[in-house]
Amino acid sequence: MDRTKGLSLIALAAALAAPAMAQAKPVEGTLARQMRFDIGASDLRTAISQFSRATGVQVIVAPDVVAKRRTAGVRGAHSVREALDLMLRGTNLSASISDGVAVLKPIAAAPAALRRPTHAVREIAQVETAGAAPEQEAISESDIVVSGYRQSLTRAQELKRAAVGSEDDILAQDIAAFPDLNLAESLQRVAGITITRDSGEGRQIALRGLGAEFTRTQLNGMEVLGNTASGMDNRGGVSRSRSFDYSLFASELFNRVSIQKSYAAEQDEGGIAGTVGLNTAKPFDYSGSKIVVSAKGQTNTNTSGITPRVVGLASGRWGDFGALVSVAYSQIKSNEYGYRNWGWGTVKYAPGNIGPNIDAATSQLLQSGNIVAPQAESPSTWYTDRKRLGVTSSLQYHPGDRFTLDVDFLYGRLWDYRDDYAIASAGSNALTGSAVSGSQIIQSAVIDGNTLRAASYTGIDQRSEHHIVKNHTDFYQGVANASWKVTDRLTINALGGYEESDFSQPVFDKVFMEAKNMAFSFDTRPTIPVNTYGKDLTDPNNWTLQRLDVQENGITSKYANGKLSAAFAATDALTFKAGGEFKHFSNSGYIYVNKVFHNVPANLAIPNNLKDVIGRDSLLPYIVGNVDGVYAYVGDPRDLSAKFLQAGSDYLVDEKTWSGFAQVDLDTQVGGMRLRGNAGLRYYSTDLTSSGHLTAPVNGMNTLVPVEIGTNSHGWLPAANFALDVAKDVVVRLSASRNVNRPALGDLAAAGTLTTRPNGGSASFGNPFLKPYKATSIEGSIEYYMDRTGFASVGFFYKHMDSFITTSSTTIPYSETGLPLSLLIQDQTGATPYDVSRPVNGPGADIKGIEVAVQHDFTFLPAPFDHLGMVANGTWFDGHQKAIYKVGDITRIETLPLLNLSKWAANITLYYEDKDWGVRVSDAYRSQYLTNTGNTANTGDGIKGTNNIDFQAHFNITPKIRLVAEGINLTNEAIRQFADINADRSEVYTTSGRTFTFGVSAEF
Repeated sequence: MDRTKGLSLIALAAALAAPAMAQAKPVEGTLARQMRFDIGASDLRTAISQFSRATGVQVIVAPDVVAKRRTAGVRGAHSVREALDLMLRGTNLSASISDGVAVLKPIAAAPAALRRPTHAVREIAQVETAGAAPEQEAISESDIVVSGYRQSLTRAQELKRAAVGSEDDILAQDIAAFPDLNLAESLQRVAGITITRDSGEGRQIALRGLGAEFTRTQLNGMEVLGNTASGMDNRGGVSRSRSFDYSLFASELFNRVSIQKSYAAEQDEGGIAGTVGLNTAKPFDYSGSKIVVSAKGQTNTNTSGITPRVVGLASGRWGDFGALVSVAYSQIKSNEYGYRNWGWGTVKYAPGNIGPNIDAATSQLLQSGNIVAPQAESPSTWYTDRKRLGVTSSLQYHPGDRFTLDVDFLYGRLWDYRDDYAIASAGSNALTGSAVSGSQIIQSAVIDGNTLRAASYTGIDQRSEHHIVKNHTDFYQGVANASWKVTDRLTINALGGYEESDFSQPVFDKVFMEAKNMAFSFDTRPTIPVNTYGKDLTDPNNWTLQRLDVQENGITSKYANGKLSAAFAATDALTFKAGGEFKHFSNSGYIYVNKVFHNVPANLAIPNNLKDVIGRDSLLPYIVGNVDGVYAYVGDPRDLSAKFLQAGSDYLVDEKTWSGFAQVDLDTQVGGMRLRGNAGLRYYSTDLTSSGHLTAPVNGMNTLVPVEIGTNSHGWLPAANFALDVAKDVVVRLSASRNVNRPALGDLAAAGTLTTRPNGGSASFGNPFLKPYKATSIEGSIEYYMDRTGFASVGFFYKHMDSFITTSSTTIPYSETGLPLSLLIQDQTGATPYDVSRPVNGPGADIKGIEVAVQHDFTFLPAPFDHLGMVANGTWFDGHQKAIYKVGDITRIETLPLLNLSKWAANITLYYEDKDWGVRVSDAYRSQYLTNTGNTANTGDGIKGTNNIDFQAHFNITPKIRLVAEGINLTNEAIRQFADINADRSEVYTTSGRTFTFGVSAEF
């Protein structure tokens, strides 16, 4: 009876629509028309109404057929037919279209023997029976609607399939509930992406074996950059690069991250590796008003206490207008500690510094100046208290299907408080620098090749550090996106926006204490190197004040962007696009420094109550200075002014870029197969001005001189992408493009940084004359889609870079650096050797790789195991560069793997999810990779392979209230850094603990 009634209503509706059908436009042009859709997950009736208003296509369906059905929605650029099919996926309805009218009918049921029910979507084969009316199977709402992690995978799979080029997407599994605590942690699950970690968190990504500098990150359509700082100077300290730090924002602020690996002419130039698009939530993502709150407690096993992680979202729609605001605040405490060296360098022992127990052959090696030894062997601790605040607001005005306006604002602040400690053989009689010529006597030595792996000494002065750091990053963005459908065939799109990132580090205060004349030994051969000491390190009477250091840092980035483009659907199969863009970007910074020695001409006595035993977890206890107490007692300045500017550290990089593109999009049939594609050409012209100080010869001596250097780079960038549906469930993609990547900001800056240490140091300088990277890329893939139960894919890519910026390293007397002698520390002169590096234009580089991925729901298993599923991928990459090393008149060129390239990487996630609860466990592996090209003593420095395991579990108390538990780094995986890819010298071994969160989220 119900089936008869439903079919009767359909027939009646069709009859009533007949006059409209007669006036309808030819369907072919309507269905092939490309449009941009923004229909969120909602009940199907609401979605159909939105679809009809946007496209002009009448949709007819019986009321009882559409009742209680929901859709995951459809977003992005699609043809009208493609968008309708995507909107109906999982609803058990299909559309037949005639004369511009779409009639929705239930898909016919298969015989019971052919049915394969699942908890997600009941798959029903379409069976045609002559003379028989289609029979509708009763399907409950729970059969159709899939929430949580599994639904986010399904929606991401649909977006991947609908794209023309290679694309992967990560979608929020629920409102304000991104799949991981950190965006970088989520991105590492994507084939071809690996991440770097610091202070227990994912920070930056490498895409397809190319480091973070080669990946463009966009936020709501605009390129984004945010400067931050690492607590460990072995990992770079303050970031002065274009690469984006994904720890800047809370993940709950975003509902979609898109990874576009292929390049099209309509995209902004840049990002040779690819583009990561971050999208914040918008009111029209939801069918009506929404209020979401989430509260969690977070803890780390290396610290004590529980810190908050709270999120709130409110969204409303009033006819054509919608507004949304979201707020996320979190705090996490971590303590990364272990063993590190400042590095490894060549050493030369004077005969008087070699003990009588050293044999003659070893003595000759130590005096030769060719032995490489660890510098300042140091048990160290980095305690971090990090807070994040993120606020987004979105306004949308969508008056019908002709005009849309979206305005988005985002404010983010990241606070870092760091309490760092170290003890090192870096006192007055130190084991740093190239010359050993004090009271130090080496008593035993284990030399492997030219590497000093272990040794024992007398007459060593130890130095402890206590270091307080406070910094914050403020990020602001406002961006407007407008779309105007001028005619049925012509659409104009516009974007305008401004953003700013301000990094300030007003507190960087160090107290150095010194314990003189003790026995000391080290052994770097164990996994965690071992030190022994000849005095009680916790006795305050053994320690005196050595030095006080104060530093302040500031970096400001500003970015203005304007875009205007048009798309004209010339025929059913062809759409022409053209547009122009202007970008203005600037980056400036400075460093203030004040270093004061208090052990000359005699030790400055301080009371023992200003000497503390290290207050954080460490490999061993030792005395450090109380920072606030010592500075108050001594009276050295802590608030610095411009008179403390470190010479050569202030700079300004200013870029202005004009660009334009023309592109044609294709959607047609070839031999019965659907072919989609785009081909186009982009032109760009960038004017760059770099202001600051560089070294130049003045009166026969290298001296820092003020400079303002202007350069221009320009070029044509062709690109083509094609996707061919060779079968109903198989897509073959092929892409070729030319793209450009601008050099790192720190590399372009007319500025330098200086690191001092006893008996030596290092300096690095920028190079405003660097040329952009230019790359030709070819890639392809084959993808097999198993409807909504998963997909499998294999892809390849090859990139050739015409030129590749590399590092030139040399060891020279300090006087030849051009820096003033006033920056030197105690007992150093112009003759003290310093390692100096600068980026230079080097020869080209190639990189190639293979990516394999699979996602599958285990629906073939018997209940309850049919709720299981898996996401897995693996990658292989290979790419090399040239590095230049100079010692005196001798130049050495080495071939090294590209920086941040792990040759092997793999990810796997196993999940279980039903309507009441779910759990997933993820494992991410990456093999070792280089982080820099090293120096004259070390051919490439890097990080050993890592294997990180995380989990998440949830329990639905009600359909709207959920308990959540999450764990990061369950095995407390260590970070192991090494110096020299060939000699494998141990440099860092630290662990940061396991992080757990527990909480509840609710939707109203």
